[in-house]
Amino acid sequence: MDKKKIAVPLVCHGHSRPVVDLFYSPVTPDGFFLISASKDSSPMLRNGETGDWIGTFEGHKGAVWSVCLDTNALRAASASADFSAKVWDALTGDVLHSFEHKHIVRACAFSEDTHLLLTGGVEKVLRIYDLNRPDAPPREVDKSPGSVRTVTWMHSDQTILSSCTDMGGVRLWDVRSGKIVQTLETKSSVTSAEVSQDGRYITTADGSTVKFWDANHYGLVKSYNMPCTVESASLEPKYGNKFVAGGEDMWVRVFDFHTGDEIACNKGHHGPVHCVRFSPGGESYASGSEDGTIRIWLTGPLTHDGTEPFAANGSVGKVKVTAEDVSRKIEGFQIAEEGKTKEK
Repeated sequence: MDKKKIAVPLVCHGHSRPVVDLFYSPVTPDGFFLISASKDSSPMLRNGETGDWIGTFEGHKGAVWSVCLDTNALRAASASADFSAKVWDALTGDVLHSFEHKHIVRACAFSEDTHLLLTGGVEKVLRIYDLNRPDAPPREVDKSPGSVRTVTWMHSDQTILSSCTDMGGVRLWDVRSGKIVQTLETKSSVTSAEVSQDGRYITTADGSTVKFWDANHYGLVKSYNMPCTVESASLEPKYGNKFVAGGEDMWVRVFDFHTGDEIACNKGHHGPVHCVRFSPGGESYASGSEDGTIRIWLTGPLTHDGTEPFAANGSVGKVKVTAEDVSRKIEGFQIAEEGKTKEK
C-alpha cells in the first residue's frame, strides 16, 4: 500500500488561462526561481522551491508564449502574441526594453553571458538583440524554414537551436556565420527542446516520441515512444538517469532514461500538460497545464543509481530517515564542539 503512495504536488494558482511555458533559473545566492508564461498575458515569477508567488509582470496585450530568466535571475524576458518581446527587471517588475516584431513572437532566450536576447516566431526570422545596445537594430540570422516554435543557446553561445511549428526537425545555427550547420530529423514538429545542464544532451519532444541527442556530435542517443502525444519533456539535471514528459492525456510521467520504463505517473491536472521542467538541482519538477495551474512535484532525495532511497516506506519513512540523518549530523557537530571546548 505504502509503496504506491500518490504524489501530492504543490499547486500554484494565479493564472486565469492556460500555462504554456515554464523556465527555472539556475541556483542563485537567493535560491532559484520559476517563471511561467500564460495565455492570460501576465507572466508570473515564483520561488522555485516552494512555488510561492513573487510577482506578476504586467504590460503585454496578448498571450505570452515563452518566458526565460537570465543566469542571475535579475532579468526576465517574454515573447508574446502582441508582436513584442519584452525584457523585465525581475526585482521590480518594470519593463526595461520592449522589442517590436511584425508578427507573433513564440520563443525567447537569454544568452549564457546574459548580454544577448534571441527571439523567434511566426515571421520565420531569428533575431539577436544586444542588451548592452538595446536601441541598435537586431542581428538577423538566415531565414528559418518555418514558423519558429522554440529557441535555445548552446556551446557557450556559439550555437543556436530552434524548432518549427509547422515541420519536423531541430535546426542548429552557427552564430558567427548565421547559417544552419545541422538538422536533427524528426517526423513530427518539435514542441519542446532542452539542452541538459551538463551540455551533453538535447532533449526533444515530437508527437508521441521523446528523443535524446548528443549535443556535441548530434547523433541520436535514445528515442522512446510515449503512451500519448507529449508536448514537453525534461531530463533530470543532476544524474541524468530519469526524465519527465507531459502531454494531452493530462498526466505527468517519469521515465528511466536508460530503459525508457515508466517509473511514476502523476495525475492531478484537469487539462493537457503543455510544459514540464526539472528544477536546477533535480529535487522537483514543475508542470504547466491547459487548466491554468502549475504543479510542482517532489522527486524525493536523489541517489546516483536513480533510486529514491526512502520512497519505499512512503512519506512517513522519508521524514523519519531524514530526521534521523539530521539529528545524527547535529550530534556529530555537538560531539566535535564538546571535544574542542570541554577537554578535561
